[in-house]
Amino acid sequence: MRLRLTEFTPRIGPHRHRVVRPRTPLRHTSLSAPDPIGLLLGDHDGLNRLAGLFSFAAYSRHTIVHVPLRDGVPPDEGWGERIDLVLAHDSAGLRASQWPELRRRLTRGTPLTVRTDEARTARDMESWRARRYHADARNELRHATHARTLFLFGTRDLFVELATEFAHAAGWGPLEKHAAKGNMAFMTAFTLAEPPGTGGHPLEVDICFKPYPPYAHFKRPGERATRPRRPAAAS
Repeated sequence: MRLRLTEFTPRIGPHRHRVVRPRTPLRHTSLSAPDPIGLLLGDHDGLNRLAGLFSFAAYSRHTIVHVPLRDGVPPDEGWGERIDLVLAHDSAGLRASQWPELRRRLTRGTPLTVRTDEARTARDMESWRARRYHADARNELRHATHARTLFLFGTRDLFVELATEFAHAAGWGPLEKHAAKGNMAFMTAFTLAEPPGTGGHPLEVDICFKPYPPYAHFKRPGERATRPRRPAAAS
């Protein structure tokens, strides 16, 4: 997949960060905070581009991926306040408390086009499936919610897994029977690490497919497109 991004290199104190975000917004994709259940709601384009962004993040250990989602088209389903999404490895050196200042410095960006390698992502996903339950495998995402932003701190394996989940949701979501009526369709969910001893409902984010309106124009894959009838020929 080809991703069109904007690259920023802001400096805070002695540290320079590399931040990228989509050049065009994911207009019909939204995210609410996991409290305890968050919702990521997107159309085919949004879920597909998120798959690419997670794949890019998996192999870019020193890059922060910022996905603005709170200013898109408000969905007519769902719950919670809309927030943004940030992906980062621990090696990127980002703390959630730094983000408001860092975001204010994202003012002069450079166009950047990258390509993701779906075959490599699939190979690494198969490798991860074979060892994810080993005792030494880190299989939960660290997270924080701050300044109307959900931060996901993960490893290559965890981001690869989510890239695969989003690709599945983008591909199969349009086939769901309620999609043609504009209803959101639950596709999958991912869980988040909790501090020890917190108890209660596990934190998770549901991933749902939802076509963008007007829904009368949406056709499930394989269905014949309807065309307006031609006017009768004048006699």
